[in-house]
Amino acid sequence: MTTRSADLPTDVPSTVAEALARLPRVVDLLAARAEEHDRDATFPYQGVEALHEAGLLTLTLAPRYGGPGGTLADTVRVLGQLGRGDASVAVLAAFTLLQHAEQARAPRWPAPVYRKLLAESRRGPALVDTLRTEPGGGLGLPATVARRAADGSWVLHGRKTYCAGSEALAWMAVWARTDEPAPRTGLFLVRGDAEGIEIDPVWDQLGLRASAGHDVLFDGVRVPVEAAVGLAEAGGPRSEAVLAAERLDLAWRDLALSAVLLGVARAAQGWLVRFLDRKPPANLTELPPVSGPRRPGEGHSLANLPRYRTALGEMESSLIAAEELVSGLAAGVDRGEPTAVNRAAAAQLTVNRTATTAVQQAVALAGNPGLSRRHPLERHLRDILSGRVYFPAEEVVLDALGCVALERGTRRAH
Repeated sequence: MTTRSADLPTDVPSTVAEALARLPRVVDLLAARAEEHDRDATFPYQGVEALHEAGLLTLTLAPRYGGPGGTLADTVRVLGQLGRGDASVAVLAAFTLLQHAEQARAPRWPAPVYRKLLAESRRGPALVDTLRTEPGGGLGLPATVARRAADGSWVLHGRKTYCAGSEALAWMAVWARTDEPAPRTGLFLVRGDAEGIEIDPVWDQLGLRASAGHDVLFDGVRVPVEAAVGLAEAGGPRSEAVLAAERLDLAWRDLALSAVLLGVARAAQGWLVRFLDRKPPANLTELPPVSGPRRPGEGHSLANLPRYRTALGEMESSLIAAEELVSGLAAGVDRGEPTAVNRAAAAQLTVNRTATTAVQQAVALAGNPGLSRRHPLERHLRDILSGRVYFPAEEVVLDALGCVALERGTRRAH
């Protein structure tokens, strides 16, 4: 039994089981509003509030802070379900859960700053995101710069892009460099309502339209000395402990976001099954006569045709394999298995491809109705295609995996 922190609301579940019990209701609410927010590209405040009330935004909060201490296995389970309801909301939840999970593994946020985040969580939804990407996506040092003020604090200038939840973030962890002769890089923790922050509403993507991934501009934003985290010389040597922590962070991120994609694919499959069960084929002579009680897949519907059932079987087989891959690796990561951590990148690539193919197959099987905005299937297709913005490029992942394979082969040869 954990001791509830005074910083957390008393009506938010304190155990994983309590949060999971509220999950189906939240998923239904998200699904009911998803089309509206997608069409208008409006932020899903009601859905995020529902996540908060169900305790799902603090699922990975450590027991020492009064949280339920949700594992990666718990996280992928929840995000897979949220992805069925609304992928945009699921992405916002994922980034917040990842922040709390990182703090649970190794406290990086200074205690006074993290207490402020917990206080925000007491008053309502407290979304958090790490802002790394910049226009142009260049390599090397970030263009966002932190300069020393006369009082010793930092002053932040720059622009970040693809900032999920931008307009509603309680806190932003901004990756930036210092203007010192030997620049250091690190994260600067900034309140979402800090003076000098401007949201540039440029997010107009094909999918994930409600996630508000706008650009965020920092113009003279003050950051206290204690809110600069992990400053280290740019390009300098890093200890094995630091590298191991980074690999673990990436494994959590890869598997968490993979779970969201699988949720989208399951939502697409669910709609397709209902569609096929109701849709009569063009040629009724292909169907046998129906007598007695009707079960799904029987009668004058496309679901009664073997070719559709076979196609659904192919989809089901691939999604089961992808889900087992994610859940199995998540459990391995929770057990501290290095192999599971190292294979997460390959898993996300496989899941991304599998989920995308499944949704595309669903659209192909549905025909023209699958591309109509009257139905959610075309939204699922757009969301699954837009999810790749939060993953590294395929060639980067494949090149790294190729290097690992070559190194392993070379060692065996000698």
